[in-house]
Amino acid sequence: MAANSTFAQSSTKEKKWNFLTEVYMLFPNMNGETGIGNNLTVLVDANTGDIFSTLKLGGMLYLEANTKKWAITSDFVFMNLEKDITPTTLIPSGALGVDQYIWETAGLYRINHFLEVGVGGRLNHLAAGIEGERNVFPNETEAFSESQSKTFYDPVLITRLSTDIDDKWLFQFRGDLGGFGVGSDFTWQLQAYAGYRFTKVFQLTGGYRILGIDYDKGVDKQRFIFNMNEFGPVIRLGFNF
Repeated sequence: MAANSTFAQSSTKEKKWNFLTEVYMLFPNMNGETGIGNNLTVLVDANTGDIFSTLKLGGMLYLEANTKKWAITSDFVFMNLEKDITPTTLIPSGALGVDQYIWETAGLYRINHFLEVGVGGRLNHLAAGIEGERNVFPNETEAFSESQSKTFYDPVLITRLSTDIDDKWLFQFRGDLGGFGVGSDFTWQLQAYAGYRFTKVFQLTGGYRILGIDYDKGVDKQRFIFNMNEFGPVIRLGFNF
């Protein structure tokens, strides 16, 4: 009996991995500036309608493996878009094209039933092209076309708060900050979600996400600026295994 009891206790203590796959859609807004070289910086102020009207391609996928104590996550975002730039005195008209890849991986440790802390990193690839017309002295304009791309890695520190009601209603808040000059000068992110688990397998979640990137590296023609906040509502379709 004692041996059977010990075996039963050890079996219940075995770690069980759970897996979550989510495909999701961000309804993005962008606000900030991007620049190529020392003399070409443009303002960007795009809402969801602007971006979706010119969105060529986009994809977002989240994966998570977790136990009662540990979680390993992977988050992939890809967007290809074009947007008319905000006119300035120097550049009265033009367009911006951006290819953006973000792959984030992280490891989290659960301190108590609702709080997790962890570390991770975001691998960013940004490719931007700016073309249009600019004013030149005294009263003329000239066409221009510039492009630049950068790949960089941002380490991040993460906090995640999560809870549920009867394993049906799901609530989560996640924040991180990083960069620290390793990749970008500074990056930060906030995410807040509420959802409902319809079955053991399927869940639907909605919320809001804000990602800020402050990147300014290189000199002369190799300088690349991407100081941008990307934010908007999110809908996530999740599958538990």
